[in-house]
Amino acid sequence: MVSERTPRLEIEYCTQCRWLLRAAWLAQELLTTFPRDLGEVALVPGIGGVFEVRLDGEVLWNRKPDGFPDLPQLKRMVRDRVAPGRDLGHSDRSASSE
Repeated sequence: MVSERTPRLEIEYCTQCRWLLRAAWLAQELLTTFPRDLGEVALVPGIGGVFEVRLDGEVLWNRKPDGFPDLPQLKRMVRDRVAPGRDLGHSDRSASSE
């Protein structure tokens, strides 16, 4: 029996563009920041220039309109959904200076 762990974060990346390493790095950073808050981080192969980050099916970031994700901003977006109120240290400090 396979049980789905939640919350589930997906990073869909373009295999044609060879963005696997970028997706894997992003997954590593998010798992390091949220080791107990994320149930799963999945790398999803795609095509056509896709690079999309989804949390439980909700699109958090889409490369096509937004460019590649800014890591501190993406961490804040994930934090606001899975661990509200948690201090992200330097990632939060850069947000206050924007």
